[in-house]
Amino acid sequence: MTAAPDVQTQARRLAGYADASRLRQEHDRDWVLDRIPGAPATLFDLGSGIGQLLDTALDRFPSLTRAVGLERSPHRIAEAEERLARHGARVELRPTDLTRPAPLPYRADAVTMTSVLHWLYPVEERILSWVAEHLAPQGRFLLTTYHPDRDEHGFGGEDDIVREALGELGLRPDTVPGLFRAGGVVPIGTRTRTTDDLGHLLAHHFTVAAVDERDAVVTADSAERYTHFHAATFGDYYGRLVEPARRPDFYRAVGEAAARRQERHGHISSMPVRLWQLAPAN
Repeated sequence: MTAAPDVQTQARRLAGYADASRLRQEHDRDWVLDRIPGAPATLFDLGSGIGQLLDTALDRFPSLTRAVGLERSPHRIAEAEERLARHGARVELRPTDLTRPAPLPYRADAVTMTSVLHWLYPVEERILSWVAEHLAPQGRFLLTTYHPDRDEHGFGGEDDIVREALGELGLRPDTVPGLFRAGGVVPIGTRTRTTDDLGHLLAHHFTVAAVDERDAVVTADSAERYTHFHAATFGDYYGRLVEPARRPDFYRAVGEAAARRQERHGHISSMPVRLWQLAPAN
C-alpha cells in the first residue's frame, strides 16, 4: 500500500507544519522567547514559516510595535497571514530568500532563528552578517541549531532514516552517498555544522552571551504521522532522490523506517539542540 497522493502535494508546498511542528519544534518557541530581555519594540523572525513564533511573541510582549517575519515559501506566508491577521499593523511578512536578504530600514531589539541555519549552508555567513548589521546595540540574536551525530559520509539525523527508506526500495546502503552526490542533495548531517565550527563562524559577528542545550527527542504515534512530519518539515528535499513514480513509495518507506526506529529505541531520533544567545560584537 502506497502513501496517500496528498503527501506529495504536502511535500511540494511544505504544508501541514502546524501539526508537524509538535513533534520537534513546538518546545523551542517558549525556550527562545523566555530569553528576550526587557520589553522589545522590534522583533525579526528569520524563516518565520507559518507565523507561530511571531504569534506567541506578539501576545507575550505588548511592547512589540513591529514584528517582522522573513520567509521564502509563499504557501507558508499565506498561512501566516491568516494566523497573524488579528495583530493588524503590528506584524509585517516579507517574502525573503535568506541566502540573499535585502536590507531593512530599521534595527531589531531581538532577532530569532529557530532550526533554519542549516538550510543556508554553505553561505550562512551572509545571514549572520545581515543580522549583525540589523541588530540594535543592546539587542539579542537568539539562534537554535540541531546537532545530530554524523558518520564518515556526513550523514546524520534525518539522513539515517532516509537511507533506511531507500534500502527498503532496493538500494544498497553503500550506494546511497553516491546517490546524494549525483542528486545534489547535501546530507542534513553535513549542513548542520559542528558546535565548534559554528562557534567560530558566529564569533566573526557576535559575542556569545550564553548557551543553553537540551535533547530534542522525536516520537510519533504511527508511521503515517511521521510521513506527514517528514513532508511538512523537509518538503521534497529528499524525495527528489527517487524518480517521480516512486515517490509515494519513498514517503511511505520513510514513515515505516521511522516506526521501526521507534520500536527499537523508544524514539525516532534524539539529538542535542543548542540555543545561542548572541549580542553585538564588542
